[in-house]
Amino acid sequence: QMARNFLFFYAPVGLIFTIDRVLEIGSWLDYGMFLQNIMVAARGLGLHTCPQAAFANYHVLIREQLGIPEDEVVICGMSLGAIDPDAPENALATEREPVEAFTTFIDF
Repeated sequence: QMARNFLFFYAPVGLIFTIDRVLEIGSWLDYGMFLQNIMVAARGLGLHTCPQAAFANYHVLIREQLGIPEDEVVICGMSLGAIDPDAPENALATEREPVEAFTTFIDF
């Protein structure tokens, strides 16, 4: 299934996201929220998304093919379209840590 990342899981739209190399950690946090907002907006329109970190490993090739300048960092890709409920990658259910395992609640 890993190779299907690079076909954007056959979605009709494949997005590649970059960020200016000079921006620091706070901007990367903002970018994560930006990506999440795209995902939430897509669901509001009845579409599905899949953020794909796999593309970051191939930044040199992506930069070359898309003409992305050296001052931009390839962050990730994202598939956008209708979900195929029968696709094997959509059946994967990953384990989740319970909130209590990584959070401390302080009651005042």
